[in-house]
Amino acid sequence: MNQAMRIGIAGAGSVALGTAALLHDKGHAAMLWSPSGAGTEALRTSPLRATGAIETEVSPAVAQSAEQLATENDALVIALPAYGHKTVMDALAPHIREGQHVIISSHASLGAIYLMQALHARGIAAPITAWGTTVVTGRRQDGAHVQVNTVRARVDMCTVPEDEGAAALALCQRLFGDRFQWRDGLLAISLSNLNPQNHLGIALGNITRMERGEVWSQGQNVTPKVGRLLEQLDLERLAIAEALGLDVKTIFEHFHLSFHVPLASISEMNQAMHAQGNGGTGPATSDSRYVTEDVPYGLQLTAVLGRLAGQPARLHEAGIEIFSAMYGRDFSTENEILNALKLNRFSLDDLQLAARTGILQAAP
Repeated sequence: MNQAMRIGIAGAGSVALGTAALLHDKGHAAMLWSPSGAGTEALRTSPLRATGAIETEVSPAVAQSAEQLATENDALVIALPAYGHKTVMDALAPHIREGQHVIISSHASLGAIYLMQALHARGIAAPITAWGTTVVTGRRQDGAHVQVNTVRARVDMCTVPEDEGAAALALCQRLFGDRFQWRDGLLAISLSNLNPQNHLGIALGNITRMERGEVWSQGQNVTPKVGRLLEQLDLERLAIAEALGLDVKTIFEHFHLSFHVPLASISEMNQAMHAQGNGGTGPATSDSRYVTEDVPYGLQLTAVLGRLAGQPARLHEAGIEIFSAMYGRDFSTENEILNALKLNRFSLDDLQLAARTGILQAAP
């Protein structure tokens, strides 16, 4: 049996709690840190209870600071919405030690490069693994209860620097089981995260339900026309990947492997998910990560990569513009990580090299 490891999780939402439950299920110990402190308040008086795809109860440790999370754990997992990644990375970077592994669940907007740059400035070498999606899906319930909808059968991953890949894959398997698919660099991982494009179509097709706070089945409401939009968005993503010489999974493979339904049209697969009870519940607010996270931190990166690769993602770009108009804000300017990296200073070759090394610098 593998020796138990101590894993620090930055975050306290549904994915963080579900990840902590899965770690416990695999024989490891989790410590959670909520940057605001609010997310872990219930864990001070009640054990974490997971139901659904994982049935367990555990009392994870709670960190008081980023420093405690980094210093008291063997490895770290960043598991919170992408709009919180830069703040958390800035807090963790001064305390990550030489060789300490960091997993980003899930990776967004070249965050691994941003964090690697911060560590490089300190003279610290630590492998950073990027997942194309989360290992669990679910919804946090009241208190310390998380409903885990699914544990994914396959999660795309890569590591920077790439020569740490074999050790990183072994670590992920040790912690979470044999469910990881190696992908060729950060650009492949960035284009393997289907949540932004899928959430774009789902939110556009159901925005009034979100605004009115209705309780609605997400799977059931991926109707044929919404499903067709998701398929067309996927073709844009696949065209960018092909132009960059990258191998990524299709939207059909994503739903098949993530939700264990037979291959069919996207609408039919979602109807099957609904029928078997894991279609999920759609957002009951317009202030949802489907928009506020996925538009600036998901769609925007795809749009940038599309332009660099000579394959403009017109539907993605239109989605950014439509949501910006709906919300009265410019989502294209809200990505703190891309803004900090200032990609306009670099060429596609610079970016492709950084996707393997973690260090972004202009070629001489």
